[in-house]
Amino acid sequence: MKKYTVLCAGLCLAFAMTSCKTSESAYKKAYEKAKQYDTAQPAAQTTVETAPVVAPVQAKPATDTQVVDNLDNVSVRQESVSLVSGSGLKAFSVVVGSFGVRANAEGLMQRLKNAGYDAQVVKNEEKNMFRVVASTFADKASAVSSRDQIRASYPDAWLLYNAR
Repeated sequence: MKKYTVLCAGLCLAFAMTSCKTSESAYKKAYEKAKQYDTAQPAAQTTVETAPVVAPVQAKPATDTQVVDNLDNVSVRQESVSLVSGSGLKAFSVVVGSFGVRANAEGLMQRLKNAGYDAQVVKNEEKNMFRVVASTFADKASAVSSRDQIRASYPDAWLLYNAR
């Protein structure tokens, strides 16, 4: 009985493996059909096409280009944070790290202080996260320029507006 079961299973497997293959003739038929379709297309498009009207391009010298500093389009996160360690926060701060463990935040703060920044640690009670602030400013423009400079060392730096 086991021999017949194994034999039947083997035959079914062999049949299934050979029946799933696509044949070369199917590919050839599809290729011939596509080739006929491609050769028939240009004959059907014998209508006269008019060229689109294009306005002449007027070149401007590069000296006329004006660069606008769009500080109002910079994204700022607004959070309620409280000072954990540092000299004090102003309205806009540049955050370079966020940690769930205070010791990790203080370690980064110490590295920033060694690099010459007035680093501080603040806590967002709502999210239970410690934010490491590299610098803090009263106006947004100064914070944006500081963030852009800090991004050379900390590419994920972002701006925080203290909601308190």
